[in-house]
Amino acid sequence: MNPREVIRVALRALARNKMRTILTMLGIIIGVGAVICTVAIGEGASEQVQQQIQALGTNMIMVFAGSVNSNGVRMGSEATKTLTADDAYAILAHVPNVSAVSPIAFSSVQVVNGNQNWYTRAFGASPEYTQIRNWPVVEGSSFSQRDVDVAADVCVIGHTIVTEIFGDQNPVGMTIRVQNLPFRVLGVLETKGQSPTGEDQDDVMVMPYTTVQKKISGISWVQLIMVSATSQQVMQQVQDGISALLRQRHHLRTDEDNDFIIRSPNEFAQAAAASSLVMTILLGAIASISLLVGGIGIMNIMLVSVTERTREIGVRMAVGATEQDVQRQFLSEAVVLSSLGGIVGILLGVIGSATISRILGWSTFVSPSSVVIAAIFSAGVGIFFGYYPARKAARLDPIEALRYE
Repeated sequence: MNPREVIRVALRALARNKMRTILTMLGIIIGVGAVICTVAIGEGASEQVQQQIQALGTNMIMVFAGSVNSNGVRMGSEATKTLTADDAYAILAHVPNVSAVSPIAFSSVQVVNGNQNWYTRAFGASPEYTQIRNWPVVEGSSFSQRDVDVAADVCVIGHTIVTEIFGDQNPVGMTIRVQNLPFRVLGVLETKGQSPTGEDQDDVMVMPYTTVQKKISGISWVQLIMVSATSQQVMQQVQDGISALLRQRHHLRTDEDNDFIIRSPNEFAQAAAASSLVMTILLGAIASISLLVGGIGIMNIMLVSVTERTREIGVRMAVGATEQDVQRQFLSEAVVLSSLGGIVGILLGVIGSATISRILGWSTFVSPSSVVIAAIFSAGVGIFFGYYPARKAARLDPIEALRYE
């Protein structure tokens, strides 16, 4: 018998007991559908985290002011005062594969417009900040290097501030009060939404870092330096170069700890991806139990089928069918049964993932690889659990089979 004939006979045999076939397939359908849905939820969550990480900036590396040891007491991060704007420009000049830098000095401020006020974060930065953060100004314009040089009272603001203190007004060109100083709004930043840690990224105003240093915080150092590498591949190399340069500039001995901290959003992305992968594997493993149950159901039904068709098997062998032919026939029935269940389960999983995304608002992503793996796994279940019944059918004694009532 050729493969096409084997499949045709298998379908005809399964069609004899339609209800039993459907009920047997149900375990595979539920199992494959559950695996597709759970993996889609895990993949969607991972994709969402990756998008949030990318929204933080382009190949961004962050250099924070570090801790300090005072009389045996270690202070927290950003306690040192050794990180300066000159360090930032030295990084740009001397560390290879750096495309842009921005010194950052920040403070919490009260913003007032007329009778409306809002407590927010003021980020002092250089004009390269929007490039590093991949955060364009959608209305108006950003400040210039000249504004940084003269510590100008200008700023660009996020959409949250626009909503809270301007309402429907266009803020571009208007004057607001920040710490009782008049600031002119030059532009509005594009909406960013929440960060991976749940912070509202749009609740921010950005101004020249010299303005924050001299007029708001009264400091000469910076709390942070943002660095943009030329590509993802060189980020570790850039981090090593920054560390070596800053240790040299800060005159640190080999036995002294760094007075700065280097971080990258890629570290958050890797941690989030690892966590998401563990959760996806856990959910997938739980869902796969349904496939195991479905496989046991296939074995059970095939054993029943062998018993019911004992006389038929004897007739086949009597007219020339070999053990391999009988085994192939019953094994093909098990594979067809599980494969059909797998196809229906995949469709159910795709529809279920879309339904979950639409109703619950969760991010889901059905990857082609998960569909292929589910299809192969369902066929594998048919082969694994169908082999024993097929082998049992092939080993029947033809004479005894013909006598079977």
